[in-house]
Amino acid sequence: MSHRALRPVDLAREAGVSTQQIRNYADTGILPPAERTAAGYRRFDTRHREALLAYRALAKGYGWEAARSIMLAVHDGDLTGALALVDACHAALHGQRLALRATGEALEAVAGQDPGGPAAPQSALRIGEVAALLGVRASALRVWEAAGLLTPQREPGTGYRWYGPAEVRDARMIHMLRQGRYPLTRIGDVLDGLRATGSTEALRAALAERGAALAATAVAMLEASARLHDYVAGARRQA
Repeated sequence: MSHRALRPVDLAREAGVSTQQIRNYADTGILPPAERTAAGYRRFDTRHREALLAYRALAKGYGWEAARSIMLAVHDGDLTGALALVDACHAALHGQRLALRATGEALEAVAGQDPGGPAAPQSALRIGEVAALLGVRASALRVWEAAGLLTPQREPGTGYRWYGPAEVRDARMIHMLRQGRYPLTRIGDVLDGLRATGSTEALRAALAERGAALAATAVAMLEASARLHDYVAGARRQA
């Protein structure tokens, strides 16, 4: 790796960031230490370019905070610690994939339940009882209602909410989908299809979309790992 001199603006243009951001990266240790000229200007070179590209790739695959921690560990000479962070991110992604599969199976089971079947509550429940059943706050049920996802009955006179078997089933599905990070608008599509025709097509589409997002993250992680490997290997050759 040749140490061709580079200006902050050169690095900034290649990464699509400001020159101040390059200085911030240097100040926080995301880039390796840079020598300074007699006038106090930093001297960047191709090592800093490779570190910058590795960091940006890591951020895309692992997230900004993980990318920062990985690069700081590398520049502190703690390669083992950096690799442990990489491994933890891969393990977390695998956990999300397993959770998606389990959520999909559970959602299909809930969607296929007869709201009035033996597994359903035999009487209407109040909001606190439904919240306890799902393990959420009552405020979450109110948010879902405000978004048009739940329509509990109201007790005449008191205005208390009552959730019948159908509303409890829908609340279960909303809770599972929210745990899978689905936006409320997508959840509405799933529930609309289920209520109108009993179809789980929108549900399967939502699960497939989430699976595709996880796959894209895995590819980004793979690309970032290659960048990190090249940077670490190059630094070792220059040591």
